[in-house]
Amino acid sequence: MLAEIAAANAAFGILRQAVSNSQDLANFGKAISAVVVGEEALKKKSERESKSIWSKIAGKDAQDMDSFMELEKLRENKKQLESMMRLYGRPGLHADWVKFCAEARKSKRMAEMERKEAIARIKEIIAYVVGGVVLIGGIAGLIYMAVAFRDFNVG
Repeated sequence: MLAEIAAANAAFGILRQAVSNSQDLANFGKAISAVVVGEEALKKKSERESKSIWSKIAGKDAQDMDSFMELEKLRENKKQLESMMRLYGRPGLHADWVKFCAEARKSKRMAEMERKEAIARIKEIIAYVVGGVVLIGGIAGLIYMAVAFRDFNVG
């Protein structure tokens, strides 16, 4: 979580410095993207940690508060970034940024869905392989028992 916060804060610092130096924000797309990606990652990680059974058992309310405060800082930074885009950026930069963010979120969701589908397919293949090995082993065991006990007389 600290890495995401640090990356987002560093990117925001770069953007603030660019604006103070009267540079065009359009040249800092990577930093703008880092702010958005950092916020999304922090939200996702915070939700995952709050839903974790270990955090419920340990009662990590302080960590939840830290996550909340960092998200609030990022929201404030995002508001300042929007303001800077509208004041110092080219006309329509903010609207383009909103479109970029929506497309980035959509592509991330699609990539995540594809990753989950690939993992499910791999699990399915592994299950078939294990089932086949067990089936072949069972058949081989039955054949071995039939051959080994063929001449066995009980009486």
